[in-house]
Amino acid sequence: MVLTSVLSNALSAINNAEKQGKRQVMLRPSSKVVVKFLALMQQHGYIDEFEEIDDHREGKIVVQLNGRLNKCGVISPRYNVKLQDIEKWVVKLLPARQFGHIVLTTSSGVIDHYQARSKHTSGKVLGYFY
Repeated sequence: MVLTSVLSNALSAINNAEKQGKRQVMLRPSSKVVVKFLALMQQHGYIDEFEEIDDHREGKIVVQLNGRLNKCGVISPRYNVKLQDIEKWVVKLLPARQFGHIVLTTSSGVIDHYQARSKHTSGKVLGYFY
């Protein structure tokens, strides 16, 4: 089996564990993008904490879930999003206007769409969570 997207694999594992009511989930392999995506989810309170385990191979991440996450997903391919087009993506992906976050990768790092609007930066869309 060929692993196509590390981020997609990690977020689907989180989704499945959350639906089953698990309190923690182990993600492997690890990457910088997955760690930054999880840090953004933790900053907004959708997951409790996560710990990176270095096994001198691909790396593992253990995520503590709190039951607040409804869904998270990846947008593939990573479309370019202009600053004025962010609202169109919010309408497409999120269930309500003031509910959830779209994650973008920009020149100023991996940020959500609220931070992108305040910094006046655009970039590529990575995924979403709510």
